[in-house]
Amino acid sequence: MRAPRVLILGLLVSAAALAHDGEPLQPHDLWASWEFEPGTVIPLLLTAIIYARGAGKSRGVSTRQMALFWSGWTTLALALVSPLHPLGEALFSAHMLQHEILILISAPLLVLAQPLPALLWGLPFQWRRTVGACSKFGPAAKTWTFLTLPAAAWSLHAAAFWIWHAPPLFQATLTSDAVHAAQHLSFLGTALLFWWSLFRGHRKMGYGAGVLYIFTTAVHTSILGALLTFAPRLWYPVYAKTAAIWGLTPLEDQQIGGLIMWVPGGIVYLIAGLALFAAWLRTSDVMADRKTYAN
Repeated sequence: MRAPRVLILGLLVSAAALAHDGEPLQPHDLWASWEFEPGTVIPLLLTAIIYARGAGKSRGVSTRQMALFWSGWTTLALALVSPLHPLGEALFSAHMLQHEILILISAPLLVLAQPLPALLWGLPFQWRRTVGACSKFGPAAKTWTFLTLPAAAWSLHAAAFWIWHAPPLFQATLTSDAVHAAQHLSFLGTALLFWWSLFRGHRKMGYGAGVLYIFTTAVHTSILGALLTFAPRLWYPVYAKTAAIWGLTPLEDQQIGGLIMWVPGGIVYLIAGLALFAAWLRTSDVMADRKTYAN
């Protein structure tokens, strides 16, 4: 395990060297503004190391699943440590782009990768036994069952989406690292639950219900995006001073952020909804064929 330790130490040293002094990010500083916060980097590295140890065709992990996982992991890492992160403190539109990557790219890729078996195999044997025992523990199992119910996952994701965009809470993320971390965790966590309920929980709800859940999600997120785009006043005054540094008025920055939420988000939900609808039709055809043969 010497190599991972050296890598982590190197990243922490880099963090100290690259950390900015709290001043607004300037355009000429953008590409040197990678942020290697220990609270972000260490979980990312540990997840990568554990998955790399546990993934393999001999353990039932396909090449496709590995490609999906590393794509999701890479986009997650870029969203959290690349210059996009500090840029989100200067531009509302960059902050929205970061959130859309977490919710619409990283989360569904990780869910489609089905990484849990590989992550379990990557743990030391004793830890693997402990995790297995905990997963069978009554309250933990019931909590997981509840959280992965489609209605619960949809509600939690929608609540996180709207609550965190309330101006007082959203602006607090720019003055408190703890609040900012909580925002990202809630967005990513509820997005993982939401996409899991769609892609892995269809047996509990059926594909038709999945189409409904994704349609209603597209609608309520588009409404928020439209409200931000056409708002006549600034929702987040904290960006009033920093947007001008990047050649935008604060209202233009807000409008771009609203469009990022509205248009790309709507496209991703549309594609996912069409995929679920196609799966629904295939399932219906199979069931119809079975009834025909049975008769």
